[in-house]
Amino acid sequence: MRSAGVVMNDLADRQIDRQVTRTKTRPLARGALSLRQAVIVLSGLLVCAAALVSLLDPLVIALSPIALVLAAIYPFTKRFFAFPQLFLGLAFGWGTLMAWAAVRHTLELPAWLLFAATVCWAFAYDTIYALQDQEDDRRIGVKSSVLTLGPWAWIAIAVAEAIMLILLATVGYSLDLNIGHFLVLSGLAGFLWWQIFSLRQGTVTSSQAFSLFRQHVWVGGAILVGLWVGSV
Repeated sequence: MRSAGVVMNDLADRQIDRQVTRTKTRPLARGALSLRQAVIVLSGLLVCAAALVSLLDPLVIALSPIALVLAAIYPFTKRFFAFPQLFLGLAFGWGTLMAWAAVRHTLELPAWLLFAATVCWAFAYDTIYALQDQEDDRRIGVKSSVLTLGPWAWIAIAVAEAIMLILLATVGYSLDLNIGHFLVLSGLAGFLWWQIFSLRQGTVTSSQAFSLFRQHVWVGGAILVGLWVGSV
């Protein structure tokens, strides 16, 4: 579904991508792939996803159409919604609920807290990602949280990440996770503070923004390890 979402995004944005420095070499934007080829690939990915989800709990199957709708709508949000990065968080976060339902066969409060934490996290890192394209986005006329917030974008990122950490700590408390989970969150708080300090300087280049964005791979890995360690 992640790959299917990328195809949906590139299909919807193929005209816009041709006007953006960072994305103009994407296969659909430069004409290396046809619309028909992209639709065939997308169809194959969706069939695979449907086959996999059909093996899971009925609750997961019931949640899956919403995941598909969110993934399909997201690419168009930059045309009318001031915070498309927030909608991306909804699309990515829905997988958290599906994973929880697959294992627990129900949706308890901690699942919704994890969902909310994922939304906040995606908003934060995708806003950092959007720093790369702010000049092109402004010229083309598409929307992003960076353009909406302007010089206050770093504050919104900081608030989103703080809420994420609080939600993850609340999940840990509600599930009675051990101190390992909270130590990892403390370390993450320090790392994310360092990122915010870098963003606050207001002179972040495109390459620096991409580097900060990529560092969130390690943030995700640390959260996963913290949940594992905390449940031992």
